[in-house]
Amino acid sequence: MTALLARIVASRLFWPLVMLAVLFVINVLAFPGFFSITVRDGNLYGSLIDILRNGAPMMIVAIGMTLVIATRGIDLSVGAVAAIAGSVACSILLGAPDPADPGTVAIAILTAVLIALVLGAWNGFLVAVVGIQPIIATLILMTAGRGAAMLITEGQILTVNSAPFKVLGAGFIWGVPVAIYLAAGAFLVAALFTRRTALGMLIEAVGINPEASRQAGVRARGLLFLVYIFAALCAAVGGLILTANTMAADANNVALFIELDAILAVVIGGTSLAGGRYSLVGTVVGALVIQTLVTTVYTVGIPPIITMVFKAVVVTLVCLLQSPTTNDALAAFRRRLALRAGKEAVSV
Repeated sequence: MTALLARIVASRLFWPLVMLAVLFVINVLAFPGFFSITVRDGNLYGSLIDILRNGAPMMIVAIGMTLVIATRGIDLSVGAVAAIAGSVACSILLGAPDPADPGTVAIAILTAVLIALVLGAWNGFLVAVVGIQPIIATLILMTAGRGAAMLITEGQILTVNSAPFKVLGAGFIWGVPVAIYLAAGAFLVAALFTRRTALGMLIEAVGINPEASRQAGVRARGLLFLVYIFAALCAAVGGLILTANTMAADANNVALFIELDAILAVVIGGTSLAGGRYSLVGTVVGALVIQTLVTTVYTVGIPPIITMVFKAVVVTLVCLLQSPTTNDALAAFRRRLALRAGKEAVSV
């Protein structure tokens, strides 16, 4: 029993799950109906559904960010890519004769996604071929991307009226929000391609030791291209969901700081910024922690102006609990428990 408890505490998901449970308890105390889910017009509604739906864009972006960080990189441009994707889609719909035509909506979405893929390839080129540090390479697009989105929208907030496009952000399929399906799809794609193939092992190898993996025959350049393109794809999907939810392209504010929340979700989930081993499940849990934290701020009545401070405190606490010093202390505690259990067994 002691050994099982020790393994549970040592898991990278233990403290994030504990924090998530604590946030749930706080919400239940402040709002007893927090866990209740109702059905209206065949669709599911409730606080838990809202957390999953509102957190879906950030969760999708964080899944792409996980693979980038696993290669010892980082992508600061995902927010700008999301803004560009939303701006492109809305500009196409606004200029179309019939924005509600499903074919027009499909063209708008595909065009936005293709542009995002090109931007992801650009990041991959700067990192893998030119050799620029990932934080600098993606910072370039982070800065220029918002400007490009402003050029696309001509500095205006583009408001569109298209029911098929709105489905991405506010639609339901079989009673479940479409955004949740998209988040689940992003997770399944990332998990299947990294765990069912050698891709996950290669990503970890490049993250742990890029030079050794290169000498072992791993094509690190192609791998880096792939992960940055996938991160851009996730950013585009997240940006389209956010844009469809408001039915407006706001180049300045859409997906603002989403890159920071995505990085926090990855770190909370137990993935090291030093690269190597990563956890997609941990990232999902981290994203849920962040979104539940935001919900808790409003439920408890904490002024929104200090939301960032409250978030920083909770994230700092989780990171401290996951730190090497804490892990060493827990390991020493487990050794003492094992030694005590051994002495008790001998005395019996």
